[in-house]
Amino acid sequence: MDTEKLHGLLLDNLNAAVLLLDEQLLITYVNSAAQSLLQLGSSRLLGSEMCSLFNDAESCKKTLDEALISGNPHTRRHEQLRMLTFKDISQVDYTATPMEVFGKHALLMEIQPIDRFIKINREEALLSVHDTSKSLIRGLAHEIKNPLGGIRGAAQLLEQEIIERGFGDEPREFCQIIATETDRLRNLVDRLLGPNQIPQYEPINVHEVTEHVASLLQAEVQGSLTITKDYDPSIPLLSGDRSQLIQAVLNVARNAMQALLESTGAEPEIIFKSRIQRSFTIAGKRHRVVCRIDIIDNGPGILADIEEQIFFPMISGRIGGSGLGLTIAQTAINGHEGTIECESEPGNTTFSIYLPIRDAYEQ
Repeated sequence: MDTEKLHGLLLDNLNAAVLLLDEQLLITYVNSAAQSLLQLGSSRLLGSEMCSLFNDAESCKKTLDEALISGNPHTRRHEQLRMLTFKDISQVDYTATPMEVFGKHALLMEIQPIDRFIKINREEALLSVHDTSKSLIRGLAHEIKNPLGGIRGAAQLLEQEIIERGFGDEPREFCQIIATETDRLRNLVDRLLGPNQIPQYEPINVHEVTEHVASLLQAEVQGSLTITKDYDPSIPLLSGDRSQLIQAVLNVARNAMQALLESTGAEPEIIFKSRIQRSFTIAGKRHRVVCRIDIIDNGPGILADIEEQIFFPMISGRIGGSGLGLTIAQTAINGHEGTIECESEPGNTTFSIYLPIRDAYEQ
């Protein structure tokens, strides 16, 4: 391997976004992390003005010009970088280091997204709490299910005794109510524990999952809301358990559907969007490529006082909600080494499911 290819390989495997700017502050090189951060390919970035990508373009130009003139590195913190594809704003720190390239002045620019680090810390804290609550629930489930089995057995014996002694239908109905409610509680405990089957991993097209979920929602809503699909057809097959992924996506999408049907907003809509995302960290492990599935609705949004707790068991923003749907979804996605994130404001709630893609990129 020659030196140029080695340098390119090293730069493309850095977590930090690295760009090279000429004296006119035009981009002449971007590594893979920079393309992922800016959500644009190198063909669109090369030759463009670096400062135009920042909200405060004037401040950026002043900083970069000063770095070129002084010959000293300059660092800016908590700058707002525009994400041109998703129309989002990302907070970043960046450092501009003057250097010479082929006898000409240039700037090496390193950009670190702050908001992603905040999300990683939040995700790690959530996973820790999730593991703790799961262990607690498993202990409680064992203690609850044993007496429930005894109660149900006693109700059956009592019902049989009532039949033999001919006490009539009303006492029998009471016994049946006891048995029915006991079964309901057992089912609730089983749902708290999550999937009890070993995942059956196989190559799967993620759009088969979203299409199946979309068809289930369409059958339920009967045209009372719009379902839109925005897919990236280049996403390769990933390894997963089809039924668990369907259940996870369905739980998230059904929450969105119920929120829309209960709200009074005009033109309710759910959008299923899929994209490739590069250089993404999940539970402390960096993945070169992940599949991102966005489930977006234009409903009223999630209440601010529960937004940080929506993946915890028994937390629900709906009257009568069990608070288990998102917990089960997160457990299933965690089992695929993925994660679910949420961003919500009135009129725009996005649940993003991230699933690692290995076979096509990480062999």
